[in-house]
Amino acid sequence: MSPSAKLPLVHDAPSIAAQDWLATSSLPVLIVLHQQCSTPGRIGNALRALGYPLDIRRPRFGDTLPETLSAHAGAVIFGGPMSANDPDDYVRREIDWIAVPLREQRPLLGICLGAQMLAMHLGGRVAPHAGGRVEMGYYPIRPTAAGLKLCAHWPGEVYHWHREGFQRPAACELLAEGGDFPNQAIRFGNAFGLQFHPDVTYAMMCRWTALSADHLDLPGACPREQHFAGRACHDVAERAWLKQFLDGWLSRAPQAAMVEAAE
Repeated sequence: MSPSAKLPLVHDAPSIAAQDWLATSSLPVLIVLHQQCSTPGRIGNALRALGYPLDIRRPRFGDTLPETLSAHAGAVIFGGPMSANDPDDYVRREIDWIAVPLREQRPLLGICLGAQMLAMHLGGRVAPHAGGRVEMGYYPIRPTAAGLKLCAHWPGEVYHWHREGFQRPAACELLAEGGDFPNQAIRFGNAFGLQFHPDVTYAMMCRWTALSADHLDLPGACPREQHFAGRACHDVAERAWLKQFLDGWLSRAPQAAMVEAAE
């Protein structure tokens, strides 16, 4: 794990030519998944619709992660049933690997477990709720002023499936907050972490709530029928927000490229 004190400052990152950055739409997005049956869901669909090929890798099952993201437009680390605190080698390797996109200022997005890995890499703590509560279903979030500056229209409620949350590292900006788990969206440069699941499709929701139905008896979890009722109410807004977010996320240039483009 790389504590935040050892991370390079933004202006210390390697220079990337503006023309190279502007050509990233033809590059694939690196997709990091944690189960054999996992898919990138709605995020994968949205990225393909934007014209980005997907480079899907599963480090848990032996896939390697690149030493540089110069051949990728960005990277997304998805969720999974494991914990960022687990001692497994692949978990430690993924957390350490986050240094690559941070050093190169490439767009990085962490979803649920991926957000917790980002927070841990930056020196934050990942832990269960002190009262044993979970978030499984739709729950309200509140964008901060920084979050509204990034995206003007946030959904009122978003889909969750997690038993742990993350402490916001001091170096990160808080973009959205919640109730039992106050840190819902964070930003560090071109890296973003979302505790919630905008990636979940209807088929994924059916699978999760059926195969892990016992999880819905945990304190704070919503009954299965409320997952689908919540989707009917909130999914249109969450889907629209995701498109706006992804458009802005992948268009973020490293500082050096922005300076060169201005010249």
